[in-house]
Amino acid sequence: MSGEPESQPNGDQERGHRGVVWVWWAFAAIAAFYLFTEHRAHLFGILPYLLFLACPLMHFFMHRHHGHHPQDSQRSKRGNHEH
Repeated sequence: MSGEPESQPNGDQERGHRGVVWVWWAFAAIAAFYLFTEHRAHLFGILPYLLFLACPLMHFFMHRHHGHHPQDSQRSKRGNHEH
């Protein structure tokens, strides 16, 4: 019982983990570049459909907190009358 936590990685393990993360990001960047350059025509062909898809999603996520909810207003009225 030395009082030190046993789960702390030493410096070599931490540097190895950083190396794996950097290699993964480099692979992801290269893959994204090739996917974009080789499939640009497909990507640009689908953009109008993505615009149409964005409209209902925007309404769903941006407008759901507007307006008054009858249940919320009834709760607040009951809370004010019960004092």
